Amino acid sequence: MMNVVVCREPGRLEYEQRPTPIPETGEVLLRVRRVGVCGTDMHIYRGTQPFLSYPRVMGHELSGEVVEAPTDSGLSTGDPVYVMPYMACGACAACRKGKGNCCMNIAVLGVHRDGAMAHYVAVPARFVRKADGISLDAAAMIEFLAVGAHAVRRSRLDREQSVLVVGAGPIGIAAALFARLRGAEVTVMDRREDRLAFCRTHLEIDQTVVADEAAGATLAELTDGDMFDVVFDATGSPAAMEAGFRHVAHGGTYVLISVVSADITFNDPDFHKRETTLLASRNATEEDFETVLAAMRAGQVPVNALNTHRSDLSAFPEVMEHWMNPDSGVIKALVVC
Repeated sequence: MMNVVVCREPGRLEYEQRPTPIPETGEVLLRVRRVGVCGTDMHIYRGTQPFLSYPRVMGHELSGEVVEAPTDSGLSTGDPVYVMPYMACGACAACRKGKGNCCMNIAVLGVHRDGAMAHYVAVPARFVRKADGISLDAAAMIEFLAVGAHAVRRSRLDREQSVLVVGAGPIGIAAALFARLRGAEVTVMDRREDRLAFCRTHLEIDQTVVADEAAGATLAELTDGDMFDVVFDATGSPAAMEAGFRHVAHGGTYVLISVVSADITFNDPDFHKRETTLLASRNATEEDFETVLAAMRAGQVPVNALNTHRSDLSAFPEVMEHWMNPDSGVIKALVVC
């Protein structure tokens, strides 16, 4: 038997015991060590995640150690690993293009199938990668950072281009970090000064802007009226996503990392006169995970600063609501299993 935290219904987490999973053919049994808590988990807890049914074991940002693995997997008992949690089918139109991140039959760990808020989890070996050279804490953060790295890669960002990241939560922080590593001039905008201060202190961000009523004028002043070559939205707010179109320079690119259960509209003449490139960015690919892993090994990711909060698995049901409160100051919380 193993311990597990289940989201029984919105607003209700339960700590209980379940049978330890028995890996099927081609699967790896992992002893989970760390699980990152992200916006998806908060949406699940609130009941606003559009692709989920209850009850559900949350958790898709994880690191662990191999307990049992297929002989042809290249994995051995005790190996530290991370998991790419997007269980792609490998056969659909998206997968045939190498875009398993938007597989037509995708099963995301902790969303479409039970996740890692447990002592053990069994997952297909093809989604498990060694985490040599980094800590288990760092390995559990690769996924959310890869989402930001994927958005930056999607944008085809060039050195010295001007970038605006709107929303300084973990995903926005990831986009800002990898945009800066590409040599862009990065500005971050958010309503919370504490998160802007984090970006200045730990990410060496060029400029930060408070998202208030004067923000539009401030952004125009910072860019001499040109606005930004590339804008990333990571707010999860339909209003902010729509407002972001106005921040894109003529000939610029707008990347929507956020996904919301709403229709997003824009002014068509304004969109056309700028010849705006509009991109969706979903999840991440193996290339993006490798980009993050390389940056971590090179000491380019402030892992310790990102991990602001942690809890044991047994205490997680009691601390979840506190972590969701902006006053808690959470950047990335880790559950120790």
